[in-house]
Amino acid sequence: MTTAQPEPLATPSNDGTSVTRAPDELFASMVDSVRTVLYADRTTVVLAVACFAAGGHLLVEDLPGLGKTTLAKALARSVGLGFRRVQFTADLLPADVTGAMVLDPATRTPVFRPGPVFTNVLMADELNRASPRAQSALLEAMEERQVTVDGTTMALPRPFLVVATQNPYDAAGTSPLPHGQRDRFLLRLSLGYPTRADEDDLLAGTDPAELLAQLEPAVTPNELAALMAVVAGVSVAPPARTYVLDLVAATRTHPAVRVGASPRAALSVLRAARALAVANGRTYVNADDILAVAPAALAHRILLHGGDETAGEGGQRVVAEILDVVGAPLGTAPAHQGQGAVG
Repeated sequence: MTTAQPEPLATPSNDGTSVTRAPDELFASMVDSVRTVLYADRTTVVLAVACFAAGGHLLVEDLPGLGKTTLAKALARSVGLGFRRVQFTADLLPADVTGAMVLDPATRTPVFRPGPVFTNVLMADELNRASPRAQSALLEAMEERQVTVDGTTMALPRPFLVVATQNPYDAAGTSPLPHGQRDRFLLRLSLGYPTRADEDDLLAGTDPAELLAQLEPAVTPNELAALMAVVAGVSVAPPARTYVLDLVAATRTHPAVRVGASPRAALSVLRAARALAVANGRTYVNADDILAVAPAALAHRILLHGGDETAGEGGQRVVAEILDVVGAPLGTAPAHQGQGAVG
């Protein structure tokens, strides 16, 4: 069977000429850019870039000092878009995120002062250290790409992407994110400890903070927009949809699960799988794409009996069990069984 390849994307260069790069080349450029400053597993970085290419929000959960902030900043810098950072703390107010009406001293009339949410890439650092009230300031922005203040609704810039970091739920001073907010993140990733070789490279190399400050965009905003359009147009055949439906249905009947994955979760699996298909040079989703994204797309969306999901591991175990039991239907063209390819 001949594999369909995405068409190269023509984008203007600095001198006005046209530069053509294939979608998978753009994707790989972003991955390579992030990995110049972050010593992390390539699979994790690929999934993070896939989240961006799919136009989704990313939640990065791990212990302090493992590179969560570096990943968020590197992703933003790699795409050359507007970037703002909010440090979420216990005393943060919703208006500190969305903005507020203030009195203009010159005209003595109220005017809207936009908050940091009015950007392309918003880094919500240590999101679960803020109060539930402050966390809720992002709900409308993440779902509808707009903000309502004093009855007035204002659209956010496009694209609008949230990269949130959080410490494990049992860390001191944290407030678990409500289920509805976790469900708005396309993927949740954990970096984990680097390998010994990577950690040695980290010790021997330049300070990652210096490298990050010098990081240049790997793609232009126009290229990112074109890449996102290609991802949105990737074909999903009925057998691939059946596979996703089977996985989501299994989360709703698993004996350890109290609340299974939502229809939004099924859509998220397909959005992320489309991005991986493009990363692998295809115009259609296969079983490997779905296998690769399912843990990161589903584990944070299910609620378990006894609240085990607050440990961050219960959902991963359940999804792993489901992937072992639910087989891919014929026609999804898996490259191999058991482990998904991610570029």
